[in-house]
Amino acid sequence: MATQRWYVSPSTVAYSQASRLPDSQGSDQITLSWGNVGIAALLLGFNVILSVWLGLGLSTSLVVAALRCVGQLTVLGMVLKQIFLTENPVYIFGMTLVLGVLAALEVSYWRTKRQFPGMFMGALVSIMASALIVALFGNAYSLNMDPAYTAVKFIPTIGMLFGNCMIGVSIGMSSVMDMLDTHRGRVEAMLGFGASRWEVIRPVVVDALRAALLPTITNMGITGLISIPGVMTGWILGGADVLQAARYQQIILFMISAATASSTLIAVIFCASVLVDRVPILRLDRIKTAGSESALSKAGFIESNMTSRAPSRLALLRAGCRPKSELYLSRNSSSVSSSPTACNVDDLQTTGSLTMLDSRLSGLEVRSATTGRSPSSLTPLLRSRE
Repeated sequence: MATQRWYVSPSTVAYSQASRLPDSQGSDQITLSWGNVGIAALLLGFNVILSVWLGLGLSTSLVVAALRCVGQLTVLGMVLKQIFLTENPVYIFGMTLVLGVLAALEVSYWRTKRQFPGMFMGALVSIMASALIVALFGNAYSLNMDPAYTAVKFIPTIGMLFGNCMIGVSIGMSSVMDMLDTHRGRVEAMLGFGASRWEVIRPVVVDALRAALLPTITNMGITGLISIPGVMTGWILGGADVLQAARYQQIILFMISAATASSTLIAVIFCASVLVDRVPILRLDRIKTAGSESALSKAGFIESNMTSRAPSRLALLRAGCRPKSELYLSRNSSSVSSSPTACNVDDLQTTGSLTMLDSRLSGLEVRSATTGRSPSSLTPLLRSRE
């Protein structure tokens, strides 16, 4: 029968329902040795053989990952054992900080080959802030822990939040960089016709957030139908009541969803704000690839901003004829056209090319809807290609 365990420290005595385990004096508790781990590791031999046979080139990575798994979990178990016994807040939050820094390093350096200025701090702040707030709130009000940072539940919970936030932030930031590069022409066209910084990055943020949250939503939808999740499995193997284990898993999934959404939102807005600066100008040159010059940097900045004259024209348009709703284009003539044609930015977005936009600007006169006059600084430049 399951019993209730007490965690004793020199200064505190904390009770936790999470520690319900089979009675150590009974025969239900099974002690696992390194031999058992070694037998399970033999199953990885199939993966290694498959990699060598098909030439996947994953055998070395598989062995390294397995060794990291064993080493990291062993060290983590030794550290957590001491933290659980002491219940010292300094150790608890110190462990939290270490886990958060490792998650940010994974996102900024170890999982990606592309970086931009401030990527590590952006990932660290978004992951730490979101996971910490959600974990403290969930432990205090959903799991009924007092104090909310009780180590036996707080550290495992925030560890799961860190892992899922890390995946969401990584997908979100990568999506922002990919979309800004893919739709570079449309973004520059919008900026040239007076779109604000938020108007440009908002659709990028929305698409990146959707892509990052899709795995979490899918996982939450199939839980209990196709698979038994890990937290519930651990509780059942530990001897807890099955219904209690199910409720605990539900709480954890809702906490993961909230933490992933908030951390990803912060991260993608930060990423998009770095790559579209305050001017606003698209700055793909800030993306760097480890070990070599970024392809995005070379394509997005050198080619678009050096070899093409369109960006300079767009900069003048942005300076002289804002907002974009007040722009009108008409064919060059000695007098102002009585029925000017409104410039539709959405129509230009469909071209997806600054070259196309540059050609459409040639031979056109730009007039302000508010003044009815053409900015004098624009006329020579717009006619330079004639």
